[in-house]
Amino acid sequence: MNILIIDDEAGARENITGIIDLSFKEKYKIKEAANVADGVKAIEEQHPDIVLLDINMPDGTGFDLLKQLKFTEFKLIFVTAYEEYALKAFDFSAIDYILKPIDPEKLAQAVLKASEMVESENLNLKLKALFTNLSEQSDLHKKLVLKTSDNIFIIDTKEIVRCESDESYTRFFLADNRHILVSKNLIEYESILRDFGFFRTHRSHLINLAYIDNFTKREGGFVVMKDKAEIPISRRKKEEFLNLLEML
Repeated sequence: MNILIIDDEAGARENITGIIDLSFKEKYKIKEAANVADGVKAIEEQHPDIVLLDINMPDGTGFDLLKQLKFTEFKLIFVTAYEEYALKAFDFSAIDYILKPIDPEKLAQAVLKASEMVESENLNLKLKALFTNLSEQSDLHKKLVLKTSDNIFIIDTKEIVRCESDESYTRFFLADNRHILVSKNLIEYESILRDFGFFRTHRSHLINLAYIDNFTKREGGFVVMKDKAEIPISRRKKEEFLNLLEML
């Protein structure tokens, strides 16, 4: 497989190359580009399998580069020291990233994950969600990318009523009565959604507070959602939840 590293810092490119060579015994063919213009040219001419992309470069940003591409059939990993709001946008858009200074183990894991992905990346859909999330002013209207075995969905967070753990999977229940089963566990989605109007009531349940119908104290207490689902509240979460209701 071919990897393209796009970073304006020669030391950073050398560091990334060294980590990949050491981790994978020179399994990958690695090429480099030092700016947006050269990066676009390299992608269009070389058609890499994986692109490791810096964000801040002298002639523009990694986002500027992505908007110029015709060829997008590659796995994308941002390598960046970028602001927190952008990192959250990456999470929502299901786009991988590695933070600078680079942790060699995390970089190796990201490259291995990208190389083992057998489903279509469909990067255009992910980038569409990413650019929307970066420009969206309201924290309550982010676009969440959900990948199933057959499809990639872009879902507005305001459409999500609740999420339910199904062993190592998560089932999303949407306002239009659709159900989407995704092969990531609930903990990962809690970390993405908890600052955007969602609350983990129980180890198996994450709810959108905007869809609460009522709270009943019967049988230890549970939440009734607007889709009529009765969601349990664990003992250790009950006080926090009741305090949260007082603030709504």
